[in-house]
Amino acid sequence: MKYTNLMITLYYKVLFMSRQNPVQPGHPGGQLETMQEISDIKRIMERSSRFISLSGLSGIAAGLCALGGAYFANNILNDYHFDYNHGSGFTDRNFESIKIKLLVLAAIVLAAALILAFIFTWRRAKQNHLPIWDLTARKLMWNILIPLISGGLFILAMLQYSEWRFVAPASLIFYGLALVNGSKYTLTDIRYLGYLEIVLGLANTQFTGYGLYFWAVGFGILHIVYGVLMWWKYEKPLSP
Repeated sequence: MKYTNLMITLYYKVLFMSRQNPVQPGHPGGQLETMQEISDIKRIMERSSRFISLSGLSGIAAGLCALGGAYFANNILNDYHFDYNHGSGFTDRNFESIKIKLLVLAAIVLAAALILAFIFTWRRAKQNHLPIWDLTARKLMWNILIPLISGGLFILAMLQYSEWRFVAPASLIFYGLALVNGSKYTLTDIRYLGYLEIVLGLANTQFTGYGLYFWAVGFGILHIVYGVLMWWKYEKPLSP
């Protein structure tokens, strides 16, 4: 509402300025100049109210990290099942070992994705001469962190009771909620990625034995597709 009111105010301000400086009747440049001024003001307002420095390359990098993590996680699980099939069984020691390995792998994947996302976002902000850490960026971060932290604590609680079936669905659902919650402070396209993550997570609750595959699709493939689309839409170099 505040943004709408400001846009209306600025529109009438531009209209008043154009009346104060009228052009000759029939002059083709007058209306075009006024519309250009309104377009410039709208762009300035969007920059001040939304964090628009997110790079599509960040999404691609995060997706590749997720696919790499899914590959190594699959190898760890295969080794675990191999030991079971050859007599050692699902002992408490083996279970604790695989839990630690997967948690360490998840931490490495998350750290790599965050570092790459920061690098590409910082590079785009620098290219567009925009601040990377302003009030809008802080609001975006806060709105994303609330669902993410809540989801992370919920998942850790499930792991505490050795409940693995819904770890992948919960991570997808809470991540999707974080994207939807933060979309009002950045590019609105990210909201649709959030919707897809939520739907995928809910579908995964009905196929709990395929959590790793859903996880790879949600955090890997969807991120890559989203990143490519965002790069094509907002960052693709203009043809000379």
